[in-house]
Amino acid sequence: MPQVVGIDLGTTNSLVAYMDGKTPRAIPDENGQVALPSIVAFLKEGPQKTLTGEQAKARLMTHPKETVYSVKRFMGKGREDLEADLQHLPFVFLGKGKEGVQIQIGDQQHSPPEISAHILSALKARAEKALNTSVTQAVITVPAYFNDSQRQATKDAGKLAGLEVLRILNEPTAASLAYGLQKEKKGIIAVYDLGGGTFDISILKINNGIFQVLSTNGDTHLGGDDFDQKLVQLIRKEILEKYKVEIQDFPETMQEARLASEKVKCALSSEESVDITLTLPDKKTQYIRRVSRSEFEKLITPLISRTIDSCTQALADAKLTPTDVNEVVLVGGSIRVPLFKETVGDFFQRQPHSELNPDEVVALGAAVQAQILSGAITDMLLLDVTPLSLGIETMGGVVSRLIQRNATIPTTAKETYSTQVDGQRSVSIHVVQGERELVEDCRSLAKFNLTGIDPMPAGMPRIEVTFLIDANGILNVTAKDLKSGKETTVEVKPTYGLSDADAEKMISASMEHAKEDLEKRQWIESKNEAETVLHHTEKALAQGASLLDDAEKEKIEKAIAELKNAISSEMHKAVREKLTALDQATQRFAADLMSQSVQEALQNKKLKDL
Repeated sequence: MPQVVGIDLGTTNSLVAYMDGKTPRAIPDENGQVALPSIVAFLKEGPQKTLTGEQAKARLMTHPKETVYSVKRFMGKGREDLEADLQHLPFVFLGKGKEGVQIQIGDQQHSPPEISAHILSALKARAEKALNTSVTQAVITVPAYFNDSQRQATKDAGKLAGLEVLRILNEPTAASLAYGLQKEKKGIIAVYDLGGGTFDISILKINNGIFQVLSTNGDTHLGGDDFDQKLVQLIRKEILEKYKVEIQDFPETMQEARLASEKVKCALSSEESVDITLTLPDKKTQYIRRVSRSEFEKLITPLISRTIDSCTQALADAKLTPTDVNEVVLVGGSIRVPLFKETVGDFFQRQPHSELNPDEVVALGAAVQAQILSGAITDMLLLDVTPLSLGIETMGGVVSRLIQRNATIPTTAKETYSTQVDGQRSVSIHVVQGERELVEDCRSLAKFNLTGIDPMPAGMPRIEVTFLIDANGILNVTAKDLKSGKETTVEVKPTYGLSDADAEKMISASMEHAKEDLEKRQWIESKNEAETVLHHTEKALAQGASLLDDAEKEKIEKAIAELKNAISSEMHKAVREKLTALDQATQRFAADLMSQSVQEALQNKKLKDL
């Protein structure tokens, strides 16, 4: 049986783990260090082109423009998604708008997946050395809120590193697997995962080895790096005020400030105050000041509040309250900050659980999942979910949802649609993601055409649209003409990710605009139905005028005119009332027309038989 490893590809640090019998274990390097800093340094000279981990970290201050850190934040992103980050980073980003970014290092360009591949390659080599065997398959974890583009970028990085990625696994889900392996649990568990660059909250139902994710939420731009940045900005502001030096103009000093801030943050987890010392660009002046834990906590309180907002939304999605949660699991190195444990404990009204190493738990869970996929573990099942609803655009710009938010994956769904115009030979399929009722308020994922439809009256063709989300969260969409059998399939791989602001606001916006969105949808659907009914009624009047007397014809024409006026008023209820009135006015005429059609069909059959 091939050795399959689990990899936690983190923003700050990355780890690799394997199953030692029935126990997952993180694999250390030759110095006994389990965490590999997620940093890649590019060398200008010598046979070795790159350095990773601690060796690369050592070059952050001396070669900041050739040393890339936090690359996970750039995975699957376009330049416009990173505008808020650019002023804080020493790298040169290439690309326009929503195109995938490239990072300029010297005279070469590197994509985020290419840089991440160096980290994965280092972990692969570590595992092969420790296990004394070839490692070609892996389960790699990602934040639960990673979209299709970011997940695909992670798979691409694995492929570049020579790994077959068997599964892209949500980080909180991986943590639940590791935790469930240690103790059999029944009930509701909240997995609070605060890493170096992202935050995720997952609400899980665990029962007899079956893990089901009830809901997920999170913040794609919140983690330990942001706490460091709060201190960095405090230092920068004070140096500018006291020494009139803008350290942001000096990349080496900015890196020194960032690393010093990280050390202070870690030290304040166990100490009440810590001194910070920074040498200014003139290499003579030193900035020295003491930072207290209370001062640091005041800086990061708004960030902590954002995590609690996500927890509130995740519970609402699962239709639960904090008191319904039986246990809270803390994951990620950033949760060592005491204020987080206090705040999370107060919110869920119970002591958070963190007996497993919070730095290792995601990698350990990935190793468990790797064993499940290899067939070595058969008594454990994982059911994951998709975080946002998926659907297609229908007439009038309305979203027809096929897969609802928080649906268990892998999953599939089918709906049958038809044409809008007589003789239509093709249909356009527009795939969207989001919780709003109208397409214009959702995220566009893909557009494609199904051609070769047999020309028929509007409403007659049957177009079956199938959505299939695989175990990695990648969406496949198929449109098929049921009469001709012709079909078109696309794998939805967006070339850019959601902006951080969009990802964070998508769900809250759907709640905020729920009433007005529903009213707009009702109006559009009523208008669509009314126009279809008018089209068929006027067509029927032209065909069966001989079946009507003057009074009945006048009654129907009046109902038609009133329905058209109701459409002009753009009032949903008025349209529904006039639709009902037209239906009542045409009931006898419709029955007579149907009878006439049946008689004509029978007559034609007799003539054919003769």
